[in-house]
Amino acid sequence: MTESPSAASFARDAYRPRMHYTAADTWINDPNGLVYADGVYHLFYQTNPDGIDHANLSWGHAVSTDLLHWRDRPIAIRHDEHEEIYSGSVVVDEGNTSGLGPPGSSPLVAVYTSHYTDRSRYRGIQAQSLASSLDGGETWTRYAGNPVLNRGSADFRDPKVFRYRGETAEYWVMAAVEAIDPKVVFYRSDDLRTWTYLSHFEAAEPVGRSWECPDLFPLDVDGDLAWVLIVNLLLKDGDGGSAGVYFTGDFDGTSFTATGTPDWQWLDHGRDYYATVSYSNAPDGRRILLGWMNNWDYALAIPTSPWRGAMALPREVSLHADDRRLFLRQRVVTGLDPAGPAHALELHDIPEGIHRLPADCDDQPYLVEATFAAGTAAEFGLVLRHDGDEGTRIGYRALLGELVLDRTASGHAGFSPHFPVADTAPVALIDGRLQVQVYLDASSVEVFAQDGRVTITDQIFPNPSSTGLAVYAVAGTAHLISLTVTPLAATPVHRDQPTAEEPSHRVQRRLPRLPL
Repeated sequence: MTESPSAASFARDAYRPRMHYTAADTWINDPNGLVYADGVYHLFYQTNPDGIDHANLSWGHAVSTDLLHWRDRPIAIRHDEHEEIYSGSVVVDEGNTSGLGPPGSSPLVAVYTSHYTDRSRYRGIQAQSLASSLDGGETWTRYAGNPVLNRGSADFRDPKVFRYRGETAEYWVMAAVEAIDPKVVFYRSDDLRTWTYLSHFEAAEPVGRSWECPDLFPLDVDGDLAWVLIVNLLLKDGDGGSAGVYFTGDFDGTSFTATGTPDWQWLDHGRDYYATVSYSNAPDGRRILLGWMNNWDYALAIPTSPWRGAMALPREVSLHADDRRLFLRQRVVTGLDPAGPAHALELHDIPEGIHRLPADCDDQPYLVEATFAAGTAAEFGLVLRHDGDEGTRIGYRALLGELVLDRTASGHAGFSPHFPVADTAPVALIDGRLQVQVYLDASSVEVFAQDGRVTITDQIFPNPSSTGLAVYAVAGTAHLISLTVTPLAATPVHRDQPTAEEPSHRVQRRLPRLPL
């Protein structure tokens, strides 16, 4: 592990993502209220509008027409002396079932968790509340009858609401959590204001010490319909902080039944993909996930300023079947533009050791696509942001059949004992080959293996001099079938009043053509 003595001096520029959403100068965590309405994707999110600490939680707001180029909007729902605004969802209330808009309107309705303060008459309670917007999410009005669902619990939170359409009836369904139990609880409503208990769901075998941010949605698989239940969870101490899992099965309008043994799978095998939920009302039946790219083990300590927290790239998911179970395949949404020509290397043996390529991957965004054959090597792969002993390895351990993202020597990592780790994921070779897509940004790596069947998402904080790209092999020779490096255009967030700390638009450097 290497450390940068000047990490703080360049963090304001070098660590700010170039193609991931982050706030200008505040704290952010969970994505909330993900909804598509009138041609616009809305991103609401947990934020502290007053600083970079986890406090004063309110809903921030940004909008996009393509999920990649974002424009900041004013704070949507602000905390007050009685409540902080915790996670939740937004629906397009077609037909105005809630009565929160004028006749004939379709208001946006936010269903969120009120985390009541000591000044509230609900002190110590988390309950579900409503707010509505009649101007496309620009301004919000809290419902006078809040809270609309109160179980008298201190840990009842994170409502995801969707419209269930059964054979004989349709109604609103809420999936929320009793976090500490842990379990997902389901309720139904005709008007978003009055809720009736349906059922609850618990894993067959314990997973995590508490649950948060659930999501439930159907997907087609080979012409049939199956349901996916996402649960984000805090792991037991020492197990990795926070993560996301999913269950597949059936929802009959009342209860969810999981299938498969074990009944859950990792949503992402990295440390930095949490609070992941999907967009409601997305066009063409698309199911798009968005997660917070951070981990509660060290979220308060990451070396960024004057902002803290970022979103992962939005991912479109599909459901597939193999011989054993249903599984999700994830792909980054289309629309990232190249900032220069792609450069390719083909049919290249990788002898034992680390071999730097004549190409740089600096703090600008890149897409690195590679296909390997194992050969005789025990381990092989890529080294990103490489310089001397520093670098982030994305490799394959042939004897164990696992993908690894090793950030133990990735740069500035000493701010938390939980940060310098190597994350692994079981991956089977396909026809003896490993295929990876790597989205590399200033302070993150998102790896998609075997066409998105397995993903690993991790933050990194490299030193500014670490720009090399290398391949490596351990205990034998591997084969690089192909390698393509594509510089990607930055997608800076449009802010009405850019801060002085926002990075300037840099000229993309063209990579030299790699030799055969």
